[in-house]
Formats: sequence, structure tokens, C-alpha cells
Amino acid sequence: MLSQPTSNYFPPGSAVISNTPISSKYDTPLKHTKVTIEYVFIDKNQQLRSKSKTMNFIPTSLTQIPPLNLYLDDAQKKSTEDLDLPQQQYTPVAMYDDPFRVSSHGKLVLCESPNRKECKEIMDYYAHLEPWFGMEQEYVLFDPKTNKPLGWPLHGEPESQGKYYCGVGTGRIFGRDIIESHYRACLYAGITICGSNAEVTPGQLEYQIGPCLGVSISDELWMARYIMERVAEDFGIIVSLHPKPILGAWNPTGCHTNFSTNEMRTIETGLMAIEQAIENMSSKHLEHIQVYGRDNHLRLTGEYETGHISVFSYGIGNRGASIRIPRRVALEGKGYMEDRRPASNIDPYEVTTIIMKSSFNYKTYDESTSVGWIRTWDGT
Repeated sequence: MLSQPTSNYFPPGSAVISNTPISSKYDTPLKHTKVTIEYVFIDKNQQLRSKSKTMNFIPTSLTQIPPLNLYLDDAQKKSTEDLDLPQQQYTPVAMYDDPFRVSSHGKLVLCESPNRKECKEIMDYYAHLEPWFGMEQEYVLFDPKTNKPLGWPLHGEPESQGKYYCGVGTGRIFGRDIIESHYRACLYAGITICGSNAEVTPGQLEYQIGPCLGVSISDELWMARYIMERVAEDFGIIVSLHPKPILGAWNPTGCHTNFSTNEMRTIETGLMAIEQAIENMSSKHLEHIQVYGRDNHLRLTGEYETGHISVFSYGIGNRGASIRIPRRVALEGKGYMEDRRPASNIDPYEVTTIIMKSSFNYKTYDESTSVGWIRTWDGT
């Protein structure tokens, strides 16, 4: 029997398919160099929102784009509790080509969020280490007509896991048109998408973003999520980032995070630097879990290629560990590590921030002075 967390329930008919063949007729070149920009911002509940604005020229830098100001009256504030101020200002931080307004040269503009501010500060602090990240975003597509994963039978469940991972052919993959459309849209936008595949559970898919330097990995993952939501609108399909959207003998959904620094990527010091960072992270396991996704305890059970949420572990080629060192990295003596604990619904700004802070025992000014020393730029 299919059993799902209540937070993942979608009322029947809760999605309406976009009439793309009709709307695409209006994606025509605009006169007088006017262009539409789409502000994309993150609310307090980590939900994506967006708002359009017309500009009289095609912007080429963020400095040309004004902040987004939202004005809410009392009625709007009451109905939109997560936007609880009369005015909220969102500062543009990243810009991409808009794959949904190609002819009119539209732009997607990602806006600042509180978690991004701290992430940017930490990445700037450790800029000399050249931190690279790659993130593997898993998700499950749901059909709102049945409230079941896309491709699942109306009654009962599909065949058990085994044939769906990287599946090819009818009955082995569900949603290829969606994953292909998303892939092409990300490439057009300028997102560093480096791959995609069907995952272990039917209806479960994944795309990979990276490698990206510093805070840009989180910018690009948030924008890739936005593009996925927009693509799914066209198909009338729901995108679930819940870490265990289907209870039972089905693989959970995560966002494995790959990480390296210039020292880890150097043959002379690589593996030693990786193991030292892992040792530093091991003492802060619970702090990591706190920002590694809501309901992650349903996913990190020690089964289905996960480590248990209460235990920190690492190993070479071990997909059941908290952190995996790929076999090729161990053989070559350099490369990266894979943190397998983050859930699919993480805020990437929080995840990459804590990875940097705990890997190098970062201390704030107050923490440093309380033990009689101040951390210097080079980490000594």
C-alpha cells in the first residue's frame, strides 16, 4: 500500500497544465528594446516565488537591476504570513538568461536571502582555498490526479526497485520529457548543469549542478530548482523535494554534496587534507544534521544507501557512510569527498556554509577571543 507523509499530499486536480502551444505564440521579439526580468526570491518557508518587471534595456550586469520591493497591505500580510512586513526589499545577486522568454531576451534574477549573506561571508573568508562544490539534486515527480509518483499504477505499486536506475524504455523511466526540458532550459540559462539521470525509485530523477566555486553553487541550485518548477508547470506535474516522499521499500531522496579545496585537489596533500577535514566534521555531526533538511530522519535510517542519522562514519567507496571518499580519489591520492547526509529539501547556502566552517574549525571573533587568540586569514 502506498503511504506518504502528510506534508506531501496534493489535493486531486491541484495542478493545471500550462497551454504552452498558445502562450509560446506571444514569445516574440519586443519593440523599443524593452525586456522582462523575472525576480526569483526565497521566502521564510524556503519556497520559491517570483515577480516580473519591465526594463527599457537589456541588463548586462547586476548593478543595472534595481532591488525588488514588495508592498503588502494588511489583508495581504494576513493571507501571506511568511511575508510579514509592509515592504520587503530583495537585492539581486545573480543573473541568468531566461529560457522561458527567449525571443525577448528576458533575464532571470536571483535575489538575496539571509542564509546567502552568511554563506557569502564564509566563502569570501576562505576564498584562498578555492572551495569547489557539486550538488546532486534528487526529486520525485507526482501526478496530482492520482497523488502518486508519475508512472505509478492507479491501484497498488509498480515492480520493485532494480530496473529504474538510469532506465531506458517504456516502463523503466517516467518523466523523460520533463528531465530533458529542464536540462536544455538550464543550459540555455547558463546554469552549470553537468548531468541528469533516472534514479532508483520509479518517478525519482536527479540532476547534478557543478562544480562551482564558493557561493555560486547555491545560487545555481536554487535557480535550477526554479527552472524545474516552471517546466513542471507546463506538464501539470508536482515536484517533490521531500526526503522520503514514499514510505516503504523505496529509496529516499537526497542532495549529495561533493566538496574539495585546492589543497585536496593537489597530489602532494590531497588525501591527507580530505581526511583532516572529515575528522574535523566528525565532531560536529549533530550541527550538520540540524541544517541537512527537514524530516531527514525518515531518510537517514542506515538503509537504502544511507548512514544512520545518529552515527557519523566515512569510508572509501562506502555508499552507506555519512561521507564517502570515491575509490578513484583514494587511488590517485587527491580529489574530493561526498557528503551523503544532506536531504533533497536542504537550503544549499546552509549546507555549504557549515561544511566550510566545520572542515576548518572556523570560529567567530567572539569565540576566538574567548580562548585568547584571533583567527587569521590563512587559518592559523
